[in-house]
Amino acid sequence: MSKQSKSGALKRLAGGLCLSLGLASGASAAEGDVKVTPLGSHDGEFCALDRAMVFEDPNGTRILYDAGRTVAGPDDPRLGNIDVVLVSHMHGDHVGDRRIKETNAGNCGGPEFPVVTLPQSNTVDIALKKQAKIVTGSEMPAFFAAKLEAAGGDPANSMLVRFGGELEVGGVAITTVPAVHSNGVSPSFLTGPLAEYLKAAGVGASVGPPTGYVLTFSNGLVVYLSGDTGITAEQKLVVNDHYGAELVVMNIGDTYTTGPKEAAYVINDLLDPKAVIASHANEPATSGGELKQGSRTALFRDLVKVPMHVPLSGRTIAFNGDGGCTAGCD
Repeated sequence: MSKQSKSGALKRLAGGLCLSLGLASGASAAEGDVKVTPLGSHDGEFCALDRAMVFEDPNGTRILYDAGRTVAGPDDPRLGNIDVVLVSHMHGDHVGDRRIKETNAGNCGGPEFPVVTLPQSNTVDIALKKQAKIVTGSEMPAFFAAKLEAAGGDPANSMLVRFGGELEVGGVAITTVPAVHSNGVSPSFLTGPLAEYLKAAGVGASVGPPTGYVLTFSNGLVVYLSGDTGITAEQKLVVNDHYGAELVVMNIGDTYTTGPKEAAYVINDLLDPKAVIASHANEPATSGGELKQGSRTALFRDLVKVPMHVPLSGRTIAFNGDGGCTAGCD
């Protein structure tokens, strides 16, 4: 047995003991749990353009994943302190080409995003105000470094972690893993002649391939954030076999990413985690906080063989080091 396999086995044993003594669903999170709080467009719902989530390590480190359009900028009262911002790829619904002014504007299927954040992005605005690190892979760090510097920030706060490498920030180990999607930067994020040339040609600037992330928290919990992706061999060989992810945030939106059936295959046959949080459904998946029957999200829930958690905006879900849900569980 490899060193990593032995470590994973010990961690799963310890996590199992914690789970057997764990908190009942709906109870307050234990001191050693990782807290996950979705930040969507409508309170208590899982809506069409919801992407953003905040992960809080037991040591207090807070990580914002794909701020997108549903965080009301750096002054959004739901954000709190942010130490790290992750960006899976440069599409506007993930990096934030515009954003909500406040929650609950418009409807769950068609949220209102009246505040334009171009050319900086919602991501950069948040990182600047919070003095957070932007951690990305591929060729994205140089892009964000230039944006930070242009806005009077420190370009060194844009940090690189490429496939197979690891970066520790605030006691959380971060690495990137491959995603199969596109990652062009829209000319609307750029200025000067290059922006005009690209716009006229109908293309975007390249910043390398998109990424997913694997986070290892201080309590031992390993989380895979899929980003926008199709099915990849690395989900089995890297995310499962090497890192041993126990909690997965999985895109299920179809057309642009894996659909619910494909995503269920990834969960059941490639990753085999302890739990999964649905993401990027591209639909108003809930009404009154209840999952809509006939939705993509409901189909995904019915197909996966592990507990699936619906990311209701503002509702915190907590997980122990083994991926067991201890609070805010469905």
